[in-house]
Amino acid sequence: MNVKEALEIVSQTNPGMVRSHNEDSVAFDAEHGLVVLADGMGGYNAGEVASGIAVSVLASEVRHLLEHTSPADLGPTGEDVGVGVLRDNVKKANLSIFNAAQSQPQYAGMGTTIVTGLFYDDHVAVAHVGDSRMYRLRGEIFEPITRDHSLLQEQIDSGVISKELAKLSKNKNLVTRAVGIEADVVPELHIHAVEVGDIYLFCSDGLNDMVEDEDIGATLHMLQGNLALAATQLIEQANDNGGRDNVSVILVKVKSSYAVPKGFWVRFKSWFKN
Repeated sequence: MNVKEALEIVSQTNPGMVRSHNEDSVAFDAEHGLVVLADGMGGYNAGEVASGIAVSVLASEVRHLLEHTSPADLGPTGEDVGVGVLRDNVKKANLSIFNAAQSQPQYAGMGTTIVTGLFYDDHVAVAHVGDSRMYRLRGEIFEPITRDHSLLQEQIDSGVISKELAKLSKNKNLVTRAVGIEADVVPELHIHAVEVGDIYLFCSDGLNDMVEDEDIGATLHMLQGNLALAATQLIEQANDNGGRDNVSVILVKVKSSYAVPKGFWVRFKSWFKN
């Protein structure tokens, strides 16, 4: 079964209750198993521009590169093509945003977080920069898969502050890494095996800043049979709790295996050449 048939994907984005416009951007390409979510930053709507560039570059470039190439193929460095594609195009998006900010004064200093996943061969490759997150619900266990690039996370890791006190911190939104701020960026990349029944949540911090992880997990567990309603409920929970930021979610449910048969792409490429 191909990845499009194996996955159910829904997305929603909302400006929240306080912000006048939405600086989040989301997109997914079911054909290639790609999801992208970005949370922009910068004055005069520049954050909206930055997140839009990031999502556009990732969505279009990955689609183009994977039209006749399997992400499960091994690249010249020995890693999966899918992992390299995410890394290269986060960097490409970074440079596009940086150059736009350098050439247009109204966009000076703009940037964005990003979290992007590529589902292939019963795995998901994940790249992220900043504090937009990916979570996984597997059975009864709901947990974050990414780790924030933020001052607060560094303080937690070093023992300066406990997780409980971190919930009250005023430093929640101080990211230590973002896309577009400098000429180069280093995305964090990981690859995870997936299981049938898994649900993956990609979200901007407008969700997890306003709703406790336990409550997010409970909502997903209760509504896992209706992803669209689950997405709506998560956004409503964030807004009911104050909605101080834009809030965006992408939900991906693994309905069946999408492993690539051994040797398939070798045969496919020989057919394509003929």
